[in-house]
Amino acid sequence: MTIATQRLKSGRDGSALRWYLGIAGASVIWWLAYGQLIAFSEWATTLFPVDRQSHTGEAIAFFFYDVPKVLLLLTGIVFVTGVLRSWFSPEKTRALLAGRRQIFGYPMAAALGVLTPFCSCSSVPLFIGFVSAGIPLGVTFSFLIAGPMVGPVGLGLLYGLVGWKIATIYLVFGFTIATIAGWALGKMRLERYLQAWVRDINAGPAGDLPRSGRVLPTG
Repeated sequence: MTIATQRLKSGRDGSALRWYLGIAGASVIWWLAYGQLIAFSEWATTLFPVDRQSHTGEAIAFFFYDVPKVLLLLTGIVFVTGVLRSWFSPEKTRALLAGRRQIFGYPMAAALGVLTPFCSCSSVPLFIGFVSAGIPLGVTFSFLIAGPMVGPVGLGLLYGLVGWKIATIYLVFGFTIATIAGWALGKMRLERYLQAWVRDINAGPAGDLPRSGRVLPTG
C-alpha cells in the first residue's frame, strides 16, 4: 500500500469518525431540547402579561410547546428518512419484490411501502418500474397504497404527537388495508387495462440484490 493510499484511507476514516461523532452529539442535543419543551413553554409564557390559568395563557403555553416540538420532530424524522432513502433505492425495492410468490408479495410490498420514504412524485416511475419488472399489479398496489398512507414521516409525527398506542393502531390498520386492497385489486385482473407501452417498457437492472428472473403469475 502506497503512502498516498494510506493517507486517502486515513482521511476517509477521519471523516467517517467526525460524521459519527457529529451525529451522536446532535442526537444528544436533540434529546435534551425535546425533554425541556414543557419548561421552555412555561418560561416563555411568563414573559407575557397574562394569567397563566386563563385561556390566553393556555394558548400561549400551547404555542411555545407545540411549535418547537413539531419542528424538532420534523428535523429528526427527515434526517432518518434521508438515511432510509439511501438504503432503499427504487431499484433495490423492485429487486426485493421481484421473484416473490404473491402470498408473500402482498405483505412484503406493504411493509416496504411503510419503510421506504418515497414521495408521491415517485409513484408513477415506481409503478412503471414494478410492472415492467414482472411484479403483479396487486403487489404493486399494496406498495403504492402503504407508502402514502403509512410513511415513516407521518408515522414518526403521529408517534411524537399522540403516543405509541395510537401510532401502532394506525400502523396496523394501514398495513392491513394496503395488504388486503392489493390482494383484492390483484384478483380483479386489471392487467388488461394497462397501456401496451407500460408493459413493454424496459425497466433496466433491478439493483445488486439477486432475483429469480421469472415473471410471477398475475392470478
